[in-house]
Amino acid sequence: MKIHNKSKYEIDKLNKRLRRLTGQAIDDFGMIETGDKVMVCLSGGKDSYTMLDILLNLQRNAPVDFEIHAVNLDQKQPDYPEHILPEYLEQLGVKYTIVEKDTYSIVKEVLAEGKTMCSLCSRLRRGNLYTFAEEIGATKIALGHHREDIIETFFLNIFFGGKLKAMPAKLISDNKKHTVIRPLAYCKEKDIAKYAAYKKFPIIPCNLCGSQENLQRVQVKKMLHAWDKEHPGRVETIFNALQNATPSHLLDRKLFDFDAYIASADI
Repeated sequence: MKIHNKSKYEIDKLNKRLRRLTGQAIDDFGMIETGDKVMVCLSGGKDSYTMLDILLNLQRNAPVDFEIHAVNLDQKQPDYPEHILPEYLEQLGVKYTIVEKDTYSIVKEVLAEGKTMCSLCSRLRRGNLYTFAEEIGATKIALGHHREDIIETFFLNIFFGGKLKAMPAKLISDNKKHTVIRPLAYCKEKDIAKYAAYKKFPIIPCNLCGSQENLQRVQVKKMLHAWDKEHPGRVETIFNALQNATPSHLLDRKLFDFDAYIASADI
């Protein structure tokens, strides 16, 4: 079926915008260097599919020579369609591995009935991915978090953690063995959703273990959506603020030496 000229123009613009923003984030934070082996983590959602698609494009066209190894962690949730990702990756011809770890049973056994599973599930997933990255000699671990994920994490940490902290575009693990990168850090979720729909990625739903609508992140997402609807541009302003911090105008004495500052000003 032919795409209408206007629609094709819009998709081309979207494609270029996502590639440009991804390239900019990679450059700004030094995410990928020549010789890197990038382990691209795929969940089967729109974000990780888009990340892989853009990184493959950059791999073909960027002056930096790097390797891509796609990895999916099959956590053995009930009714998980385990054939979808292998079939898709085979078609792409990209090197991939499906790591099978039954973390679902562990989470169900440990958590009390009615408790949200996401936090423990995420920790177990991260641990298994770190272990596999070490096994294959990956120098970077790429996750598909986008701009809204970063902003949501910022408010979650304020509201529920009492910390002024977001989600870094580049992170060194606690044991210093792994470098985690988020190439989509500058990309808008709505752009990714449009791109994924156009590309017809075979999306795997994220409710296989029971989606809990009262999760704190869902509530923060609703809050940001309402703000953006009532005050267009507010989300962009918040994201810009995360890139424009003034430590001397906060209250963290570990981050800024107020005593030295006052002493130097008291002349």
